[in-house]
Amino acid sequence: MNTLLANITRRFSAAQIIVFYYILAVALSTILLLLPITQKPNAELTFIDAVFVSISAVTVTGLSTIDISQVLSVPGTFIFAGILQFGGIGIMAFGTMLWLLAGKKIGLRERMLMTTEQNQATVSGIVRLIRMILFFFVVIELIGAIILGTYFQKFFPTWQEAYLQGFFASVCATTNAGFDITGKSLIPFSNDYFVVGFNLVLFIIGSLGFPVLMEVREWFRHKGNLPFRFTLFTKITTVTFFLLIIIGTIFIYLIEYRHFYADKTWHESFVLSLFYSTSSRTGGMSINDISEFSAPTLFFLCILMFIGASPSSAGGGIRTTTFAVMLLTIYYYANGNRTIKIFKREIDEEDIIKSFVVFTTAMLLCAVAVLILMNIEPAFSLMQILFEVSSAFGTVGLSLGITPDLGTGGKIVIMLLMFIGKIGMFTFLFFMGGKPEKNTYHYPKERIIIG
Repeated sequence: MNTLLANITRRFSAAQIIVFYYILAVALSTILLLLPITQKPNAELTFIDAVFVSISAVTVTGLSTIDISQVLSVPGTFIFAGILQFGGIGIMAFGTMLWLLAGKKIGLRERMLMTTEQNQATVSGIVRLIRMILFFFVVIELIGAIILGTYFQKFFPTWQEAYLQGFFASVCATTNAGFDITGKSLIPFSNDYFVVGFNLVLFIIGSLGFPVLMEVREWFRHKGNLPFRFTLFTKITTVTFFLLIIIGTIFIYLIEYRHFYADKTWHESFVLSLFYSTSSRTGGMSINDISEFSAPTLFFLCILMFIGASPSSAGGGIRTTTFAVMLLTIYYYANGNRTIKIFKREIDEEDIIKSFVVFTTAMLLCAVAVLILMNIEPAFSLMQILFEVSSAFGTVGLSLGITPDLGTGGKIVIMLLMFIGKIGMFTFLFFMGGKPEKNTYHYPKERIIIG
């Protein structure tokens, strides 16, 4: 096995190997979903739908062409939750856990693959990071399952069903999967602020970013003892993440104040705005029929879904740091500065270039997807298609209800978007480009006219 992996590693780039592992995960998930034990008696699941749901589960998106509550058996629910686990934490991270449990040593090749998948700059400490992530997520999900399962006993006839619902809801919320086995997302609990609030907390934990969570953990450990300094990445990520939640809540509230919120109380309007400001960038759950929102709100939700969650998290999109670095670059450039100084640090020029590469490539990708879907799915409006594309790329899972009605071609486009949104734009670009080669020479530089 080690010899085979060594040969593959030498022949292909780390990005190509990561993509290969994700394709294997989708294939395995498809096989598991098609097993009789996974499905309820007389359940209907075609091959293309099984592939679609598998990709949506591995990428923890939540878009589905079927109602999984009508398809999955009880054993199938646990199998599906397992798929969401290695999708949310990451294929290489999940594989590392199995490797460690088997008593195997993690070599340099495996560390490099984990570094690529988790968007880390160095292999130093990567195994320790993965161990902490796995332990942290398992603990959070177990706590969430116990709390929600206990609370759900007043909604479901048996304690077994209540804890099954609580377990699945906890896994989905923490991994930002967007699936549910109620058949109605969180709409049955729309007026229960405890369920809504608890899910929001789990959404944030799953989308804030694994490195940020680990730094917060270290801060608590050092508090009151040795001085501790958060990295620039954590500061920018955290500030951007919560600013987007606050700004999103205000914008949605102001847009819908005289429309959908006209007959609602202030606290109902606030909870709806806060929920969708968070869920649209990560969780993918809904507490009402989102088609009731006005067009400006739906378009704003598309923007939030396109931005997505933080790097090295369970979410997708262009990521919060990309968005933040772009805005900072525009602001400083407009003020005549050629460097970005923030939190008494200076952002590296390469990271600035990367942010614009990610944004531009993602915009082109989504624009092409919208054009293709408008051509092959003429029954749907531009807003419905744009919303579906943004949700797929951001691995969010919100939909205006067109997913089950997509043709085969439309499903393939959405599947590709979910896949690319999960692996990240750089993994996608490096996958297409192959192994990087060192520059051995340079040509004379010459200025051109821009803008």
